[in-house]
Amino acid sequence: MIYLSPIWWMSVHFHQHAYGAELIFRQDVGGIIEVYTIKEGDSLIELARRFDIGYNEIAAVNRGIDKFVPGVGIAAIIPREWILPDVENRRGIVINLAEMRLYYFHPRKELVETFPVGIGDEGWDTPTGTYRIIEKIANPAWHVPASIRVQKPNLPDIVPPGPENPLGTHALRLSIGTILIHGTYRPYGIGRRVSHGCIHLYPEDIVQLFKKAIIGTKVVIVRQRVKAAIVDDRVLVEIHADGGDGLEREAVNLLKKKGLLSRIDRGRLKTALLDTLGIPIDITRD
Repeated sequence: MIYLSPIWWMSVHFHQHAYGAELIFRQDVGGIIEVYTIKEGDSLIELARRFDIGYNEIAAVNRGIDKFVPGVGIAAIIPREWILPDVENRRGIVINLAEMRLYYFHPRKELVETFPVGIGDEGWDTPTGTYRIIEKIANPAWHVPASIRVQKPNLPDIVPPGPENPLGTHALRLSIGTILIHGTYRPYGIGRRVSHGCIHLYPEDIVQLFKKAIIGTKVVIVRQRVKAAIVDDRVLVEIHADGGDGLEREAVNLLKKKGLLSRIDRGRLKTALLDTLGIPIDITRD
């Protein structure tokens, strides 16, 4: 049995793109879990973009539904509720690679805006660490790195701005130099490991982030497979399948750090660890 967060549920029938989620996080949790009735022509990949979530997120909670032809009338879960990553001094941008999601903390506001991202493929892992935005580039040209030209020798030295440019319409350069936060002309890669280390956003999302982020904005990149919070005296965990061993140990250590270990049901925690649904799950001991 899945013990979902008791906080917010709603059924949705709208079709517009969500353009990010600007939320007030109550006790480190914000958003809603939505249920959408599949209509003719829908696919989970298209729904992911429509509701501004990544492919990884919609696939994790709808494993019994065909991704391309889900079937008219089927109820699909739209996972738009999140626990904030566990970082100190929440300012600027925080990117959690394990969930493939970016959080932008608004200055002088108790608001957080969150966007799904694509990240580095195996062998091209996006680096964790603390960086800053050092350059904002509208209509960027792509200077093809030598490492990529080895794989694709037919590429030119420079790909000019335009619909075939993999950087999309806007880019934010990080202080690590070779890593950018940028748009993409392949939106189906959001929520996947697809890049050579850069962070990709949906074309419409990078425009929003570009407007708000300024030179000098702090960017913290972490890999947290487990997040936890307590809301209304209930212990919630959000667990992501990101490969590697030690997932249960990571969960236990985090819950211990937050002083929540004595309040959980170990069976519910084990179920959450097996399911790795990527949404807040109630593991409180009743």
